[in-house]
Amino acid sequence: MLSLDLGTRTGWALLGRDGSITSGSEFFKPQRFEGGGMRYLRFKRWLTEIKQSADGIDAVYFEEVRRHVGVDAAHAYGGFMAHLTAWCEHHQIPYRGVPVGTIKKHITGKGNAGKDAVIAAVRALGFDPADDNEADALAILRWAIATQEV
Repeated sequence: MLSLDLGTRTGWALLGRDGSITSGSEFFKPQRFEGGGMRYLRFKRWLTEIKQSADGIDAVYFEEVRRHVGVDAAHAYGGFMAHLTAWCEHHQIPYRGVPVGTIKKHITGKGNAGKDAVIAAVRALGFDPADDNEADALAILRWAIATQEV
């Protein structure tokens, strides 16, 4: 099972078939001298690498964001979500968006918790996220494990 906090810096967490959890964050900023769509091609290639290294993915959960601070963030999120859902459809992997408030309430007890509270809650579970993106991905994974038929 893979959980993602989509964005230019995408947080991820993976539940292995043996029950182990690995996580991190990947940076998909457009690089110098490449077109704007290349970040999405790199994202898609990265998804395939994760799938291969994990010996398959049975489900994908991602943070469903309904409001963005800026237009650029909204466009980037939409691009990542479009490529993620198309990739999942192509590989016949079920996927589901999880509302931000649902994730925060599950991990902290408050649906309007801030980034620091989510990071602290994830750390209290024994994880050491490098940033809020990785913490969000771990929180999504913990929600999926607790509420979905895993």
